[in-house]
Amino acid sequence: MLTAVCTSIYFSHYYPFLPKVVASHFDLHGTANGWQTRHAFFEVLAGTTALSAFLIFGIPTMIGIIRDQFINLPNKGYWLAPEQRAASIQFLSMWFAWFGYAVYLVIILAFDYAMQMNLHSASGPSPARLWYMLAGLVVFAIIWTIRLFRRFGRLPRTRNLEGAEAPAAREKLRG
Repeated sequence: MLTAVCTSIYFSHYYPFLPKVVASHFDLHGTANGWQTRHAFFEVLAGTTALSAFLIFGIPTMIGIIRDQFINLPNKGYWLAPEQRAASIQFLSMWFAWFGYAVYLVIILAFDYAMQMNLHSASGPSPARLWYMLAGLVVFAIIWTIRLFRRFGRLPRTRNLEGAEAPAAREKLRG
């Protein structure tokens, strides 16, 4: 929430300095190839902020109330069993919240890039800035996906009656 407030203050400060029609879309080399009114530009920013708020707050909340059949998860039967469900849902909720926040940061940086290009067209930011930002999001997504599969991909081991280790889900099925 603090990020959204700071973003609103930041962009509101620069709003009057932008031309009435702003470059809002850029090609691979940073050359403008789409324009819209300054007002429409900020309406899109407000809309994407609302969408991001849903990703950050709405989806994590929905994860806790959604039916198990709609959750795609490795070893779902074990992780969504009553004794594991709360911890699993908490992990998934945090995962979606952080992912939503990362997407929101990318949106903010993309809008800032467009705004800086309009304010300083001759000496605006390098298009490499956008590529680094996207690469950062991809790295973030890969790391979080690995964490997700490490958490849910394997079942914890328990000791069976003979003292040998056995996957917990198999023990549960035998019981």
